[in-house]
Amino acid sequence: MKIDIRSSGGVDSEPARSIVLRTVPLDALTAPELAAWHRLRDANPQLDSPYFHPGFAAAVHASGSAVSVVVGRDGSGAVSALLPCHRDGSILRPVGWPGADFQGPIVAPGSSFPPLGLLTQGVRGYAFDHLVESCPDFEPWVESRRTSPFIDISGGLDGYLGRASSSGKANFGQARRHAAKAGRTYGAVRFAADVVDDDALRQLVELKRAQYAATGARDYFAQSHRLDLLTRLMRTRGSEFGGMLSTVHAGPHLIAAHFGIRSGAVLHWWFPVYDPEFAQLSPGWILLRELVDACPSLGITRIDLGRGDDEYKRRARTGETFVSQGLVTRSSARQAMRRIHGSVLDAARSSSLGPGLRRALRALRGPVR
Repeated sequence: MKIDIRSSGGVDSEPARSIVLRTVPLDALTAPELAAWHRLRDANPQLDSPYFHPGFAAAVHASGSAVSVVVGRDGSGAVSALLPCHRDGSILRPVGWPGADFQGPIVAPGSSFPPLGLLTQGVRGYAFDHLVESCPDFEPWVESRRTSPFIDISGGLDGYLGRASSSGKANFGQARRHAAKAGRTYGAVRFAADVVDDDALRQLVELKRAQYAATGARDYFAQSHRLDLLTRLMRTRGSEFGGMLSTVHAGPHLIAAHFGIRSGAVLHWWFPVYDPEFAQLSPGWILLRELVDACPSLGITRIDLGRGDDEYKRRARTGETFVSQGLVTRSSARQAMRRIHGSVLDAARSSSLGPGLRRALRALRGPVR
């Protein structure tokens, strides 16, 4: 697909620009286009998350979720933007959805991207729920913003403790004491920061699925190809991009684990879990403390915790960014339905009715999204 965007003014016509968009399958990208992906990402500090690395899109594509890439070229023919995505009926979704905690086009700082140019060949909308604030062209379609906390761990554990909140310091202190208690009760505590272990990954997914069922959250692993995605990422080694499985054992017991992805100095906190049988030991905090302590040896200086207002994120964070939710569309009716639906979901999140209500609302989500 090719479309030449030359327009001016308003949401329906966008600011003046000239850019040609071409959509291709991920594996049809040329070597110069792939090189431009790296070049544009490296030039933009807001895109240092591993979600924006082409290795993430490649792993998603190889695991069975077909990825297309919208390639934008400027008037000189140079690649000025790339947007990896999935086609879901008449809707485009960001690559890795619904498990992508950072989303948006790969553009240089200050560059433009015409969102309405995505609405062609039957595409009626581009839905985003974790859009980073690197491309202001999407602003007319932003419906809400939420915080995405991070932990600055430059300087390792001592550096973190020097900038952490009082509650963060307190929880890390408790984690040290709980680890000692776990060792006395169950056997030696062993932490592994980055392992390739199929059995531990399987246990992590089983624990995570049980957690989803208990809380009423959508079961990300209900589709089996997503375990394949994590397995592929785990076997992708190297500091430039790859998966990272971290585990904590007490004696023979796996008490906590985390699977994330990293690129350079950034680790994304993706699937943390602990065995509820050991909840009294706060094993998640034990794992996080050990990971922060180990990160300097791995060249990691920031952990992105992802969107959410979980208590442990509020306690552990040293800062936050914002991600946006919305839908690029020409349909005002569709936008109105989404706003109503979003208000209902927000009410459900704080409802005392809990998991049952959230499950019912998810059943209604499809037609609106």
